Amino acid sequence: AVLIASLSVLLVIAGFCGYKVHRLSARQETIKGDYSTVNNITFGLLSVSEWRDKIVAVVNKRIRDFRLTRAQEKDIHHEISRALHSLIDTTVDMIERPQRTIGGKLRKLAFNTLVNRKDLDKLVPVFSKKIMEEIKKPETRRKLSHLAESKLEEWEQGTYDRSLEAEKRAMDSLLDKYHVRDVQEFNEVTAKALSAIRETTYHYAFGLLGCILVMLSLWWFLRKRPELHTALYIMSILSAVILLLVGLTTTMIEIDARIQSLDFRLMGETISFKNQVLFFQSKSIVDVVGLLIRTGKYDAIIVGVLILCFSIVFPVTKLLSAGIYILSRRGWTKNRVIEYFAFKSGKWSMADVMVVAILMTYIGFNGILDSELSGLNIHNDTLTSITTNQTSLQPGYIVFTGFVLYGLVLAQILKNLTHPHDGKLAEINVR
Repeated sequence: AVLIASLSVLLVIAGFCGYKVHRLSARQETIKGDYSTVNNITFGLLSVSEWRDKIVAVVNKRIRDFRLTRAQEKDIHHEISRALHSLIDTTVDMIERPQRTIGGKLRKLAFNTLVNRKDLDKLVPVFSKKIMEEIKKPETRRKLSHLAESKLEEWEQGTYDRSLEAEKRAMDSLLDKYHVRDVQEFNEVTAKALSAIRETTYHYAFGLLGCILVMLSLWWFLRKRPELHTALYIMSILSAVILLLVGLTTTMIEIDARIQSLDFRLMGETISFKNQVLFFQSKSIVDVVGLLIRTGKYDAIIVGVLILCFSIVFPVTKLLSAGIYILSRRGWTKNRVIEYFAFKSGKWSMADVMVVAILMTYIGFNGILDSELSGLNIHNDTLTSITTNQTSLQPGYIVFTGFVLYGLVLAQILKNLTHPHDGKLAEINVR
Protein backbone atom coordinates (compact mmCIF):
# COMPACT_ATOMS: atom_id res chain seq x y z
CA ALA A 1 0.00 0.00 0.00
CA VAL A 2 2.84 2.36 0.86
CA LEU A 3 4.52 1.58 -2.45
CA ILE A 4 1.32 2.18 -4.44
CA ALA A 5 0.68 5.45 -2.62
CA SER A 6 4.25 6.61 -3.26
CA LEU A 7 4.10 5.58 -6.90
CA SER A 8 0.73 7.32 -7.27
CA VAL A 9 2.20 10.56 -5.96
CA LEU A 10 5.17 10.16 -8.30
CA LEU A 11 2.77 9.50 -11.19
CA VAL A 12 0.73 12.61 -10.35
CA ILE A 13 3.91 14.71 -10.30
CA ALA A 14 4.97 13.25 -13.66
CA GLY A 15 1.52 13.92 -15.11
CA PHE A 16 1.55 17.50 -13.86
CA CYS A 17 5.02 18.11 -15.31
CA GLY A 18 3.93 16.59 -18.61
CA TYR A 19 0.80 18.75 -18.70
CA LYS A 20 2.84 21.90 -18.06
CA VAL A 21 5.35 20.97 -20.77
CA HIS A 22 2.51 20.48 -23.26
CA ARG A 23 0.74 23.72 -22.33
CA LEU A 24 3.88 25.84 -22.25
CA SER A 25 5.06 24.40 -25.55
CA ALA A 26 1.71 25.23 -27.14
CA ARG A 27 1.90 28.76 -25.72
CA GLN A 28 5.42 29.18 -27.06
CA GLU A 29 4.35 27.95 -30.49
CA THR A 30 1.47 30.46 -30.55
CA ILE A 31 3.69 33.39 -29.58
CA LYS A 32 6.39 32.44 -32.09
CA GLY A 33 3.75 32.04 -34.79
CA ASP A 34 2.46 35.54 -34.02
CA TYR A 35 6.03 36.84 -33.95
CA SER A 36 6.77 35.36 -37.37
CA THR A 37 3.60 36.99 -38.73
CA VAL A 38 4.32 40.47 -37.38
CA ASN A 39 8.01 40.35 -38.38
CA ASN A 40 7.52 38.55 -41.67
CA ILE A 41 9.62 39.81 -44.56
CA THR A 42 6.35 40.54 -46.37
CA PHE A 43 5.77 43.47 -44.00
CA GLY A 44 9.39 44.63 -44.10
CA LEU A 45 11.83 44.27 -46.96
CA LEU A 46 9.10 43.29 -49.42
CA SER A 47 6.59 45.94 -48.32
CA VAL A 48 6.10 48.99 -50.53
CA SER A 49 4.46 50.82 -47.63
CA GLU A 50 7.39 50.11 -45.30
CA TRP A 51 9.89 51.41 -47.84
CA ARG A 52 7.70 54.48 -48.39
CA ASP A 53 7.59 55.30 -44.68
CA LYS A 54 11.33 54.93 -44.23
CA ILE A 55 12.22 56.96 -47.32
CA VAL A 56 9.75 59.71 -46.43
CA ALA A 57 11.21 59.91 -42.92
CA VAL A 58 14.72 60.30 -44.34
CA VAL A 59 13.70 62.90 -46.93
CA ASN A 60 11.67 64.88 -44.39
CA LYS A 61 14.66 65.02 -42.08
CA ARG A 62 16.89 66.17 -44.91
CA ILE A 63 14.36 68.86 -45.85
CA ARG A 64 14.10 70.19 -42.30
CA ASP A 65 17.88 70.16 -41.82
CA PHE A 66 18.65 71.57 -45.25
CA ARG A 67 21.33 74.28 -45.35
CA LEU A 68 22.96 75.80 -48.43
CA THR A 69 26.70 75.31 -48.74
CA ARG A 70 28.96 78.05 -50.10
CA ALA A 71 29.22 76.26 -53.41
CA GLN A 72 25.42 75.93 -53.62
CA GLU A 73 24.96 79.60 -52.76
CA LYS A 74 27.41 80.52 -55.50
CA ASP A 75 25.57 78.34 -58.05
CA ILE A 76 22.17 79.74 -57.09
CA HIS A 77 23.48 83.30 -57.23
CA HIS A 78 24.81 82.61 -60.70
CA GLU A 79 21.49 81.11 -61.84
CA ILE A 80 19.53 84.08 -60.47
CA SER A 81 21.82 86.53 -62.26
CA ARG A 82 21.46 84.64 -65.51
CA ALA A 83 17.68 84.58 -65.11
CA LEU A 84 17.57 88.35 -64.49
CA HIS A 85 19.75 89.04 -67.54
CA SER A 86 17.47 86.84 -69.61
CA LEU A 87 14.43 88.66 -68.27
CA ILE A 88 15.97 92.03 -69.20
CA ASP A 89 16.80 90.77 -72.70
CA THR A 90 13.30 89.51 -73.24
CA THR A 91 11.72 92.75 -71.97
CA VAL A 92 13.95 94.97 -74.15
CA ASP A 93 13.27 92.81 -77.20
CA MET A 94 9.52 93.13 -76.68
CA ILE A 95 9.74 96.93 -76.36
CA GLU A 96 12.13 97.37 -79.32
CA ARG A 97 9.78 95.58 -81.70
CA PRO A 98 8.02 97.81 -84.30
CA GLN A 99 4.89 99.27 -82.71
CA ARG A 100 1.74 99.87 -84.73
CA THR A 101 -0.32 101.66 -82.12
CA ILE A 102 0.23 105.17 -80.81
CA GLY A 103 0.36 103.86 -77.19
CA GLY A 104 3.01 101.32 -78.10
CA LYS A 105 5.10 103.93 -79.91
CA LEU A 106 4.86 106.27 -76.90
CA ARG A 107 5.99 103.50 -74.51
CA LYS A 108 8.92 102.69 -76.78
CA LEU A 109 9.92 106.36 -76.97
CA ALA A 110 9.69 106.76 -73.18
CA PHE A 111 11.75 103.61 -72.56
CA ASN A 112 14.52 104.64 -74.95
CA THR A 113 14.57 108.15 -73.46
CA LEU A 114 14.49 107.28 -69.75
CA VAL A 115 16.11 103.80 -69.50
CA ASN A 116 19.67 102.84 -70.23
CA ARG A 117 20.12 99.15 -71.07
CA LYS A 118 23.59 99.06 -69.53
CA ASP A 119 22.28 100.53 -66.28
CA LEU A 120 19.79 97.66 -66.05
CA ASP A 121 22.55 95.08 -66.47
CA LYS A 122 24.58 96.81 -63.75
CA LEU A 123 21.67 96.45 -61.33
CA VAL A 124 21.50 92.65 -61.79
CA PRO A 125 24.16 91.82 -59.11
CA VAL A 126 22.34 94.06 -56.63
CA PHE A 127 19.01 92.34 -57.24
CA SER A 128 20.68 88.90 -57.16
CA LYS A 129 22.23 89.61 -53.80
CA LYS A 130 18.92 90.87 -52.43
CA ILE A 131 17.10 87.73 -53.64
CA MET A 132 19.76 85.53 -52.05
CA GLU A 133 19.33 87.33 -48.75
CA GLU A 134 15.60 86.68 -48.89
CA ILE A 135 16.17 82.99 -49.68
CA LYS A 136 18.52 82.57 -46.73
CA LYS A 137 16.07 84.02 -44.21
CA PRO A 138 14.71 81.39 -41.71
CA GLU A 139 11.14 82.33 -42.54
CA THR A 140 11.69 81.76 -46.26
CA ARG A 141 13.47 78.48 -45.59
CA ARG A 142 10.56 77.27 -43.47
CA LYS A 143 8.12 78.13 -46.25
CA LEU A 144 10.22 76.24 -48.79
CA SER A 145 10.50 73.24 -46.44
CA HIS A 146 6.76 73.25 -45.88
CA LEU A 147 6.17 73.33 -49.63
CA ALA A 148 8.55 70.41 -50.18
CA GLU A 149 7.03 68.40 -47.32
CA SER A 150 3.50 68.95 -48.64
CA LYS A 151 4.53 67.63 -52.04
CA LEU A 152 6.25 64.68 -50.39
CA GLU A 153 3.15 63.96 -48.32
CA GLU A 154 1.05 64.05 -51.49
CA TRP A 155 3.37 61.46 -53.03
CA GLU A 156 3.29 59.36 -49.85
CA GLN A 157 -0.51 59.18 -49.78
CA GLY A 158 -0.55 57.92 -53.34
CA THR A 159 2.03 55.19 -52.71
CA TYR A 160 0.91 52.03 -50.91
CA ASP A 161 0.56 48.31 -51.45
CA ARG A 162 -3.11 47.37 -51.75
CA SER A 163 -2.32 43.63 -51.85
CA LEU A 164 -1.21 43.75 -48.19
CA GLU A 165 -4.23 45.52 -46.74
CA ALA A 166 -5.76 42.31 -45.33
CA GLU A 167 -2.41 41.21 -43.89
CA LYS A 168 -1.91 44.62 -42.34
CA ARG A 169 -5.27 44.36 -40.61
CA ALA A 170 -4.24 40.95 -39.28
CA MET A 171 -0.98 42.39 -37.97
CA ASP A 172 -2.84 45.27 -36.29
CA SER A 173 -5.12 42.76 -34.57
CA LEU A 174 -2.04 40.93 -33.24
CA LEU A 175 -0.66 44.17 -31.83
CA ASP A 176 -4.00 44.72 -30.10
CA LYS A 177 -3.90 41.15 -28.82
CA TYR A 178 -0.64 41.82 -26.97
CA HIS A 179 -1.73 45.35 -25.95
CA VAL A 180 1.22 47.04 -27.65
CA ARG A 181 1.44 50.12 -29.85
CA ASP A 182 4.00 49.13 -32.45
CA VAL A 183 6.21 46.33 -33.71
CA GLN A 184 9.18 47.32 -31.56
CA GLU A 185 7.15 47.11 -28.36
CA PHE A 186 5.62 43.84 -29.57
CA ASN A 187 9.10 42.34 -30.08
CA GLU A 188 10.19 43.40 -26.60
CA VAL A 189 7.09 41.92 -24.95
CA THR A 190 7.25 38.62 -26.84
CA ALA A 191 11.02 38.26 -26.29
CA LYS A 192 10.54 38.46 -22.52
CA ALA A 193 7.58 36.06 -22.61
CA LEU A 194 9.42 33.50 -24.78
CA SER A 195 12.53 33.62 -22.58
CA ALA A 196 10.47 32.87 -19.46
CA ILE A 197 8.43 30.15 -21.19
CA ARG A 198 11.53 28.44 -22.60
CA GLU A 199 13.23 28.26 -19.21
CA THR A 200 10.11 27.04 -17.41
CA THR A 201 9.37 24.43 -20.08
CA TYR A 202 12.80 22.85 -19.75
CA HIS A 203 12.44 22.80 -15.97
CA TYR A 204 9.20 20.83 -16.21
CA ALA A 205 10.62 18.57 -18.96
CA PHE A 206 13.59 17.64 -16.81
CA GLY A 207 11.25 17.26 -13.86
CA LEU A 208 9.23 14.73 -15.88
CA LEU A 209 12.38 12.83 -16.83
CA GLY A 210 13.49 12.99 -13.19
CA CYS A 211 10.30 11.17 -12.17
CA ILE A 212 11.13 8.45 -14.69
CA LEU A 213 14.63 8.10 -13.26
CA VAL A 214 13.12 7.72 -9.78
CA MET A 215 10.84 5.01 -11.16
CA LEU A 216 13.81 3.17 -12.64
CA SER A 217 15.74 3.56 -9.39
CA LEU A 218 12.90 1.81 -7.57
CA TRP A 219 13.37 -1.20 -9.85
CA TRP A 220 16.95 -1.44 -8.65
CA PHE A 221 16.11 -1.11 -4.97
CA LEU A 222 13.16 -3.54 -5.22
CA ARG A 223 14.80 -6.06 -7.51
CA LYS A 224 14.67 -8.69 -4.75
CA ARG A 225 11.01 -8.03 -3.88
CA PRO A 226 9.08 -9.95 -6.59
CA GLU A 227 5.79 -9.47 -4.78
CA LEU A 228 6.01 -5.72 -5.58
CA HIS A 229 7.02 -6.04 -9.20
CA THR A 230 3.51 -6.15 -10.65
CA ALA A 231 2.40 -2.87 -9.06
CA LEU A 232 5.71 -1.26 -9.96
CA TYR A 233 5.48 -2.41 -13.58
CA ILE A 234 1.92 -1.12 -14.01
CA MET A 235 2.95 2.26 -12.63
CA SER A 236 5.95 2.21 -14.94
CA ILE A 237 3.66 1.62 -17.90
CA LEU A 238 1.44 4.53 -16.87
CA SER A 239 4.47 6.80 -16.58
CA ALA A 240 5.60 5.63 -20.02
CA VAL A 241 2.15 6.55 -21.41
CA ILE A 242 2.58 10.05 -19.97
CA LEU A 243 5.98 10.34 -21.64
CA LEU A 244 4.57 9.13 -24.94
CA LEU A 245 1.56 11.48 -24.93
CA VAL A 246 3.70 14.50 -24.07
CA GLY A 247 6.34 13.53 -26.65
CA LEU A 248 3.76 13.09 -29.40
CA THR A 249 1.86 16.32 -28.82
CA THR A 250 4.69 18.69 -27.87
CA THR A 251 6.73 20.61 -30.42
CA MET A 252 9.83 18.66 -31.41
CA ILE A 253 11.60 20.89 -33.89
CA GLU A 254 11.50 24.53 -34.95
CA ILE A 255 12.80 25.76 -38.28
CA ASP A 256 13.47 29.48 -38.08
CA ALA A 257 15.41 31.48 -40.68
CA ARG A 258 15.57 35.26 -40.55
CA ILE A 259 17.52 38.34 -41.51
CA GLN A 260 18.69 39.67 -38.18
CA SER A 261 19.54 43.11 -39.52
CA LEU A 262 19.91 44.93 -42.83
CA ASP A 263 21.33 48.47 -42.82
CA PHE A 264 22.22 50.75 -45.72
CA ARG A 265 22.89 54.44 -46.30
CA LEU A 266 20.46 56.72 -48.14
CA MET A 267 21.03 60.47 -48.43
CA GLY A 268 23.44 60.35 -45.50
CA GLU A 269 20.95 58.53 -43.25
CA THR A 270 20.82 54.85 -42.20
CA ILE A 271 17.74 52.81 -43.13
CA SER A 272 17.41 49.63 -41.06
CA PHE A 273 15.30 46.48 -41.16
CA LYS A 274 15.48 44.21 -38.09
CA ASN A 275 14.34 40.63 -37.41
CA GLN A 276 12.92 39.92 -40.85
CA VAL A 277 11.50 36.38 -40.68
CA LEU A 278 12.09 34.44 -43.90
CA PHE A 279 10.60 31.11 -42.79
CA PHE A 280 9.18 29.63 -39.61
CA GLN A 281 7.62 26.27 -38.81
CA SER A 282 7.24 24.29 -35.58
CA LYS A 283 5.73 20.80 -35.51
CA SER A 284 5.05 17.89 -33.21
CA ILE A 285 4.66 14.32 -34.45
CA VAL A 286 0.87 14.60 -34.21
CA ASP A 287 1.02 17.87 -36.17
CA VAL A 288 3.06 16.20 -38.91
CA VAL A 289 0.62 13.29 -39.16
CA GLY A 290 -2.36 15.66 -39.34
CA LEU A 291 -0.64 17.84 -41.93
CA LEU A 292 0.17 14.87 -44.16
CA ILE A 293 -3.36 13.48 -43.99
CA ARG A 294 -4.99 16.88 -44.63
CA THR A 295 -3.07 17.40 -47.86
CA GLY A 296 -5.48 15.10 -49.67
CA LYS A 297 -2.65 13.57 -51.72
CA TYR A 298 -2.48 9.78 -51.68
CA ASP A 299 1.27 9.55 -51.21
CA ALA A 300 1.22 12.01 -48.32
CA ILE A 301 -1.76 10.26 -46.71
CA ILE A 302 0.04 6.89 -46.92
CA VAL A 303 3.12 8.35 -45.22
CA GLY A 304 0.94 9.95 -42.56
CA VAL A 305 -0.89 6.69 -41.85
CA LEU A 306 2.41 4.79 -41.65
CA ILE A 307 3.81 7.27 -39.13
CA LEU A 308 0.52 7.06 -37.19
CA CYS A 309 0.64 3.26 -37.08
CA PHE A 310 4.29 2.59 -36.42
CA SER A 311 5.18 5.58 -34.25
CA ILE A 312 1.95 6.03 -32.30
CA VAL A 313 -0.41 3.04 -32.47
CA PHE A 314 2.25 0.33 -32.09
CA PRO A 315 3.99 1.89 -29.04
CA VAL A 316 0.64 2.48 -27.31
CA THR A 317 -0.57 -1.07 -28.09
CA LYS A 318 2.71 -2.53 -26.87
CA LEU A 319 2.40 -0.73 -23.52
CA LEU A 320 -1.23 -1.76 -23.06
CA SER A 321 -0.49 -5.35 -24.00
CA ALA A 322 2.39 -5.51 -21.52
CA GLY A 323 0.10 -4.18 -18.79
CA ILE A 324 -2.64 -6.68 -19.65
CA TYR A 325 -0.07 -9.49 -19.75
CA ILE A 326 1.23 -8.62 -16.29
CA LEU A 327 -2.23 -8.24 -14.73
CA SER A 328 -3.91 -11.19 -16.40
CA ARG A 329 -2.53 -13.83 -14.05
CA ARG A 330 -3.02 -16.79 -16.34
CA GLY A 331 -5.98 -15.83 -18.50
CA TRP A 332 -4.41 -13.58 -21.14
CA THR A 333 -0.90 -14.95 -21.08
CA LYS A 334 -1.73 -17.45 -23.79
CA ASN A 335 -3.49 -14.96 -26.05
CA ARG A 336 -1.35 -14.74 -29.15
CA VAL A 337 -2.26 -11.12 -29.94
CA ILE A 338 -1.41 -9.90 -26.44
CA GLU A 339 1.75 -11.97 -26.37
CA TYR A 340 2.79 -10.73 -29.80
CA PHE A 341 2.36 -7.05 -28.99
CA ALA A 342 3.94 -7.46 -25.55
CA PHE A 343 7.05 -9.31 -26.73
CA LYS A 344 7.41 -9.27 -30.51
CA SER A 345 6.01 -5.96 -31.79
CA GLY A 346 9.15 -4.02 -30.96
CA LYS A 347 10.58 -4.61 -34.42
CA TRP A 348 7.49 -2.95 -35.94
CA SER A 349 7.59 0.06 -33.67
CA MET A 350 9.40 2.94 -35.34
CA ALA A 351 9.55 5.28 -32.38
CA ASP A 352 13.33 4.90 -32.22
CA VAL A 353 13.51 5.43 -35.98
CA MET A 354 11.45 8.59 -35.57
CA VAL A 355 13.96 9.92 -33.02
CA VAL A 356 16.82 9.37 -35.45
CA ALA A 357 14.79 10.79 -38.37
CA ILE A 358 13.98 13.99 -36.48
CA LEU A 359 17.62 14.37 -35.46
CA MET A 360 18.76 13.90 -39.07
CA THR A 361 16.08 16.34 -40.23
CA TYR A 362 17.37 18.89 -37.75
CA ILE A 363 20.97 18.40 -38.86
CA GLY A 364 19.96 18.54 -42.55
CA PHE A 365 17.81 21.65 -42.27
CA ASN A 366 20.38 23.34 -40.07
CA GLY A 367 23.14 22.73 -42.61
CA ILE A 368 21.03 23.79 -45.58
CA LEU A 369 19.86 27.00 -43.92
CA ASP A 370 23.38 27.88 -42.77
CA SER A 371 24.63 27.40 -46.32
CA GLU A 372 21.84 29.38 -47.96
CA LEU A 373 21.76 32.20 -45.43
CA SER A 374 25.51 32.69 -45.61
CA GLY A 375 25.03 33.98 -49.15
CA LEU A 376 22.86 36.80 -47.80
CA ASN A 377 25.53 38.05 -45.40
CA ILE A 378 26.84 41.27 -46.99
CA HIS A 379 29.22 43.85 -45.61
CA ASN A 380 30.45 46.89 -47.53
CA ASP A 381 30.49 50.67 -47.23
CA THR A 382 26.83 51.11 -48.15
CA LEU A 383 25.10 47.83 -47.18
CA THR A 384 25.35 45.49 -44.19
CA SER A 385 23.23 42.35 -43.94
CA ILE A 386 23.39 39.78 -41.11
CA THR A 387 21.32 36.56 -41.24
CA THR A 388 20.64 34.11 -38.44
CA ASN A 389 19.51 30.49 -38.32
CA GLN A 390 17.54 29.76 -35.15
CA THR A 391 16.48 26.22 -36.04
CA SER A 392 16.44 24.13 -32.86
CA LEU A 393 15.24 20.93 -31.24
CA GLN A 394 12.51 21.48 -28.67
CA PRO A 395 11.57 19.81 -25.34
CA GLY A 396 9.19 17.48 -27.15
CA TYR A 397 12.19 15.78 -28.76
CA ILE A 398 13.87 15.27 -25.38
CA VAL A 399 10.69 13.81 -23.87
CA PHE A 400 10.05 11.51 -26.85
CA THR A 401 13.67 10.31 -26.77
CA GLY A 402 13.21 9.63 -23.07
CA PHE A 403 10.13 7.53 -23.89
CA VAL A 404 12.03 5.46 -26.47
CA LEU A 405 14.85 4.71 -24.01
CA TYR A 406 12.39 4.07 -21.20
CA GLY A 407 10.40 1.72 -23.44
CA LEU A 408 13.52 -0.31 -24.18
CA VAL A 409 14.22 -0.67 -20.47
CA LEU A 410 10.63 -1.71 -19.72
CA ALA A 411 10.73 -4.29 -22.51
CA GLN A 412 13.85 -5.81 -20.98
CA ILE A 413 12.26 -5.77 -17.52
CA LEU A 414 9.21 -7.59 -18.88
CA LYS A 415 11.44 -10.29 -20.34
CA ASN A 416 13.23 -10.66 -17.04
CA LEU A 417 9.88 -11.05 -15.28
CA THR A 418 8.87 -13.95 -17.52
CA HIS A 419 10.32 -17.33 -18.35
CA PRO A 420 12.19 -17.08 -21.65
CA HIS A 421 10.81 -20.41 -22.97
CA ASP A 422 7.17 -20.81 -22.08
CA GLY A 423 6.34 -17.11 -21.81
CA LYS A 424 4.65 -17.57 -18.43
CA LEU A 425 4.96 -15.20 -15.58
CA ALA A 426 7.68 -15.80 -13.07
CA GLU A 427 6.78 -16.23 -9.47
CA ILE A 428 5.06 -12.91 -8.99
CA ASN A 429 2.59 -12.25 -6.27
CA VAL A 430 -0.28 -10.42 -7.99
CA ARG A 431 -2.46 -10.26 -4.98
